[in-house]
Amino acid sequence: MKRSALLSFAVFLLSCIFSFAQAAKPDRQVSITIDDLPSGMADRLPAADITALTAKLLGTLRDQKIPVVGFVNEKKLYKPGQVDERIKALQMWVDYGFELGNHTYAHSSLNQVGLKAWEEDIIRGETVTSMLLAQHKMKLRYFRHPYLDTGRDLQTRREAEAFLTQRGYRIAPITLDGWDWMFAGLYEEAKTRNDADLQKKIVKEYLSYHDTVFAYEEQESMKLLGYEPKQILLLHASNLEAEHIGELMDVLRKRGYRFITLEDALGDPAYSLPDTYVGEEGTGWLDHWAITQGKIPQGAPKFPEWVIERAKELHQSTGQVSAEPQP
Repeated sequence: MKRSALLSFAVFLLSCIFSFAQAAKPDRQVSITIDDLPSGMADRLPAADITALTAKLLGTLRDQKIPVVGFVNEKKLYKPGQVDERIKALQMWVDYGFELGNHTYAHSSLNQVGLKAWEEDIIRGETVTSMLLAQHKMKLRYFRHPYLDTGRDLQTRREAEAFLTQRGYRIAPITLDGWDWMFAGLYEEAKTRNDADLQKKIVKEYLSYHDTVFAYEEQESMKLLGYEPKQILLLHASNLEAEHIGELMDVLRKRGYRFITLEDALGDPAYSLPDTYVGEEGTGWLDHWAITQGKIPQGAPKFPEWVIERAKELHQSTGQVSAEPQP
């Protein structure tokens, strides 16, 4: 074979290999959802701080053209002397072009308060959110379970789902969750003390742990479904996200993700799979599907122990749900 022909064949072969690699690369897509609006720490932050973090968070998301649905706990709006400003902070979401969903009025766990009280809390949580959406000719259409608690037994779960359907909601499941709220509590405390070194340490751990979680859930998706579905990421409204969500979005980009709407994500066939998960502890939908199929999820990344220990020292939540709904 002549040298020129050999070179041409080598170029052709490399081109085929590259094309195959590109074809084999998963088409990763993710929808971003943010809970506990107007802020996860609304009981500790003045309205001016909530407005500032909201503007920073939404500014980044809008500039990067990332669609988001934010889920509201309306109880957090009602702090004496701050109601109007807190509502204006919430209004920024729709004014910036984002969508709002219902997360119950008082962040009530279905597993803890019971079906009737939970239904009442959903209705109570519609008042302001519906009004703000109506200003932009939109309606409430998504609901997110607090603590991801979907019911202790299947009858309760199905009755709850029927109630949501009757009120025009679609449940917003999640498949990616790096417990950003845990990092956010420590970050807020470090920020209050102007501890820049600790803030940097927390941010580094927060980004690293999320990257590890994304890798794990991608692998679990392949094992369980044979492909990677359109993922849905759970985050929370906090100063940590306001100041560093751009870096987290870069982590996703480096993993090959592009950003899609929640509506688009829910069109994935995975979200129509049989799902009979019930239990005391809420969890993501990849776990739901696995347990429904009789498989026990194993090998999940271990959450950084020092973060948990520090949260305990500060008497912050470490994921245990109490019978009393959070403010």
